[in-house]
Amino acid sequence: MPILQAKGNAPDSRSRWTLFLRGWTWTRLSPPRVFVGSFLLLVLLGTVGLKVLPGLYTGEPLGWIDALFTSTSAVCVTGLVVVDTATYFTLRGQLFILLLIQIGGLGMITFTSLIIVALGRRLSLRQESLSTSNAGVAPHVQPARLLRDIVGFTFLLELIGAIALFCVWFHDFDDWRTTAWHAVFHSVSAFCNAGFSTFSDSLISAQTSPAVLSVIMFLIVLGGIGFLTLEELYLFQKAKRKGQRFRLSLHSRLVLTTTAVLLVVGWIGYFLLDRNGVFKHLGTGDTLVNTLFMSVTARTAGFNNIDYGQASVGSNFFTILLMSVGGSPGSTAGGLKTTTVALIFLVAWSRLRGQQTVTVAGRSVPDETIQRAIGLFVIVFGIVTAGILSLAVVETQAGRTPDFLRYMFEAVSAFNTVGLSMGATYELTDGSRVTTVLLMFTGRVGPLAIAAALTVRNDRSGKFRYAYEDVVVG
Repeated sequence: MPILQAKGNAPDSRSRWTLFLRGWTWTRLSPPRVFVGSFLLLVLLGTVGLKVLPGLYTGEPLGWIDALFTSTSAVCVTGLVVVDTATYFTLRGQLFILLLIQIGGLGMITFTSLIIVALGRRLSLRQESLSTSNAGVAPHVQPARLLRDIVGFTFLLELIGAIALFCVWFHDFDDWRTTAWHAVFHSVSAFCNAGFSTFSDSLISAQTSPAVLSVIMFLIVLGGIGFLTLEELYLFQKAKRKGQRFRLSLHSRLVLTTTAVLLVVGWIGYFLLDRNGVFKHLGTGDTLVNTLFMSVTARTAGFNNIDYGQASVGSNFFTILLMSVGGSPGSTAGGLKTTTVALIFLVAWSRLRGQQTVTVAGRSVPDETIQRAIGLFVIVFGIVTAGILSLAVVETQAGRTPDFLRYMFEAVSAFNTVGLSMGATYELTDGSRVTTVLLMFTGRVGPLAIAAALTVRNDRSGKFRYAYEDVVVG
């Protein structure tokens, strides 16, 4: 005789569905997978939006590959384009691109976590680890406060930049609405280090406008040094006003020092390389401003004030070196990151001095962090090399004129989410555009995910080790 079950205890379809979802919720995924998945979801939503939303184009809609390319470039704040943003997209289309840039620059996880805080709920430890990355680096910075300040810094600085650009461009356009739109678009694009522009020539026409270039540089640098560093600088100034002591973390010190060194080295390098080249028609003052702008934008922003296709080979190779570094961790920028490059140079300097431990600013850097930086550098080098090879082979097989420097420039720009181009982007075949999409996506989320994955310990191998045996190096 079958046993009858009480109606109140019978599992309904909703409870079975709940039990099923519990096994597949995002809480079972590792933070790197959630991070990568959020960007992948946003790229796919942007691609579908570019295909199905009406009124985005002045002509025929983009094909699927070009829509995927544009969406990835916007979400990953790269700036490489296969169509002219200024003429191909309508105002509604440009607004959609700007929305992808803003969300991609901050990240979907940041927006989700902010909503949780705004509703008065406390972030879980998992949500804190996903939305912020200051654990162990700057323990004096509270994750919830940092999260609110991230969004606050972003919108405040973008507002200041938009107002400044509006004042500079006030008499350059027919009406104030057009001026305001150009100002807002470039302010958001600059702070997010995206490089998209509503002008067909980007900022080439602003070569003789130091005010415009200065505002854009200001936004790029602040957006590229990282939110944790911005938060610490804010707390430093706040403590200074109260007469209190506040010590910047080693992370922020490395970020600020490396950024300053790269900007000065790039400025001097471009001035020596281009003062008698692409800037020979400008005076010394404008040349100094433009070469400084090149040093700033080459790291990760992607706004161009020259035609890189007309620049010298030395200047373009110098740009490749700067692009390879990128911005700083926890910022809107991409790339290998300033701290990674700084640590690698510090390792080399320590070894030359016969020191086994890397020390800087009165602190020793953990060996795990050093190994992670070296491992990340090797992986990035392999990915970029594979991307260059893929572009060169595919384009050569398609009958294009072999130009290794252009493909190298394109691959490095894509992976480091810079967005500068020697003019090859418009000419790429579909296969090369897919390769570029993979490079942009990997460059935006890959280094962070790889760095996090390298910290995972293998419990099975951690209980024993093999005997040591030395190897000759060098």
